[in-house]
Amino acid sequence: MAIKKTPQRKIFEICNAIVLILLMIVTFYPLLYVVFASFSDPTSFLGYNGLLLKPLGFSTAAYAKAFEHPLIISSYLNTIFIVVVGVVINILLTSIAAYFLSRRNILWQRPIAFLIIFTMYFSGGLIPLYFTIQDLHLYNSIWSLILPVAINTFNLMIMRTGFASIPHSLEESATIDGAGHFIILFRIVLPLAMPTVAVMILYYGVYHWNSWFNASIFLKDQAKYPLQLVLRSILIVNDTSAMTSGVDAGSQLAVSETLKYAVIVVATLPILCVYPFLQKYFVKGVMIGAVKG
Repeated sequence: MAIKKTPQRKIFEICNAIVLILLMIVTFYPLLYVVFASFSDPTSFLGYNGLLLKPLGFSTAAYAKAFEHPLIISSYLNTIFIVVVGVVINILLTSIAAYFLSRRNILWQRPIAFLIIFTMYFSGGLIPLYFTIQDLHLYNSIWSLILPVAINTFNLMIMRTGFASIPHSLEESATIDGAGHFIILFRIVLPLAMPTVAVMILYYGVYHWNSWFNASIFLKDQAKYPLQLVLRSILIVNDTSAMTSGVDAGSQLAVSETLKYAVIVVATLPILCVYPFLQKYFVKGVMIGAVKG
């Protein structure tokens, strides 16, 4: 039987819908602005002020110029390598550590968990990390962007909570059948904790895709730069000379403006394409441990 809505309830739902629509517009419009600007005619866009509701003309010159940058393709490949290899290492090591911390009757489990959580609040700082990277001969290596961040403590605690929610009786049954810890982890625990694993893939993947600070410190060879570091030099340092060569001085400024937006789209599009496939796991995985009882 449908519940009759009171006038107050109807007013609330209307106001709620209006607020949510406004929030959606405020959130979504900057994305549309960037896309529209990237496809706009450079000369028309340079002299335009106000809201941008469609591309001004239609031109793909900005994208053509973006891929003329000598580092765009190499940095894209570097970032893909960092994301793929980094996420695999992240999930592997984080799941092993989470499995250890979530099991019962493990020797020294609490002191080890305390020391791990301690690193969330206190660290040696940047200078000791720099010297550590040098001593491990990782300086100017892509591995310096992967191995030092192999396990994130916050993500480890989320995965630990997800593993702890799996019934202990499943582990006992597998142990009786002769299964070892690795078999239990990879054949029982991980398949049952796929929502949590999906969230970890998203968290780690976004981190690696957006990371640029460590690269700016540990890499000196530009051929090893990730995409975000190249993007930073284009947007913040305003270095578009590598992509606007051959353009006359009069239109160079106009091209550089739309070029910045095109580079943003190129750098953001892969994450936007991957997210919908993980979205169905996101809410369930991120809410693990939020409700007790």
